[in-house]
Amino acid sequence: MPRRSRQTLVASLLAAACLGAGGGAVAYATLSDGNTVVRQVTVQRAEPIASSSAPLSVNQIYRRAYRGVVEITVTEGGTTSPIPGGGQAQAQGSGWVYDASGRIVTNQHVVDGASSISVRFWNGKTYKAKVVGTDLSTDLAVIKVDAPASQLYPLAVGDSSAVQVGDGVVAIGSPFGLEETVTSGIVSALHRSIDARNNFTINDSIQTDAAINHGNSGGPLLNNRGQVIGVNAQIRSDSGGNEGVGFSIPSNTVRLIAGQLISSGKAEHAYLGVSIDAAAANARIAEVRPSTPAKKAGLKGGDIVIQVDDTTISTGNDLTRAIDSHKPGDTVTLKYRRGSDVHSVDLTLASRPS
Repeated sequence: MPRRSRQTLVASLLAAACLGAGGGAVAYATLSDGNTVVRQVTVQRAEPIASSSAPLSVNQIYRRAYRGVVEITVTEGGTTSPIPGGGQAQAQGSGWVYDASGRIVTNQHVVDGASSISVRFWNGKTYKAKVVGTDLSTDLAVIKVDAPASQLYPLAVGDSSAVQVGDGVVAIGSPFGLEETVTSGIVSALHRSIDARNNFTINDSIQTDAAINHGNSGGPLLNNRGQVIGVNAQIRSDSGGNEGVGFSIPSNTVRLIAGQLISSGKAEHAYLGVSIDAAAANARIAEVRPSTPAKKAGLKGGDIVIQVDDTTISTGNDLTRAIDSHKPGDTVTLKYRRGSDVHSVDLTLASRPS
């Protein structure tokens, strides 16, 4: 999907066809508000905000977490602006403090194309931020502010693999620029697949009915112990507003990608080089891309992948998860069925193209 200016992003939707949603009037909308900076930050400082061992009320979760959520204002444009006339546009999003060094997690689409970034904390204090690194494939970004320790209230990061359908959740952010807005709901479903803007799949996303809207992008989804279990990223909507179907990038993915962005400024993903037949109930290959590990290993369209190392593959999502669990350069043993025959091949995974 081509990048749009922040001003038009408020009303724009990512077409469901582009996101693999099946077409029709249904669309996925990014949550970044074209005229509103999202506030949401989760940071782990020297004395991080403690999570609770017992379920908390919505009010208790909010009081524990709101100082770790920030509003992010992005200015796009300037002398090298792609905006006609060289003007500027502003966008808003949310984020949360990740560590004691002032690093903040948000969505990649919130800070994409930024010429300057401002972060507003719970008490109105505002600081300039710089991008540490972004990852288009998971729609995650880390930015950094030089703020005193007294401003940094890191949020505890939970284990998204422990989340269950029906668990209570709370979202905090700045929908439409309304900072420190809290909404609550439940985990509606798990292991959802959503598409990043480069059309790669973000696996194991958390579906929730907690109200999230434009401007909630990058903000935390918290469990009933006050831990971050996801980063709010997309909604599915006929109208462009909240209809109770929102999606959050799981915290285990966030922890992995944030660590890479902090250490090297970029994230690397293992790459096989195939697309899967969406209509198939199994992991049937629809296309093998040229000059990829799959092509070099002799895989063809119509082959059905049944195993990666010791992991049984039943669906396309299984295959994606198995490849994502590896690093570029790893060698894996892949078994596939071609007609009535089963074949096995060793191949070395490449780095996913950006």
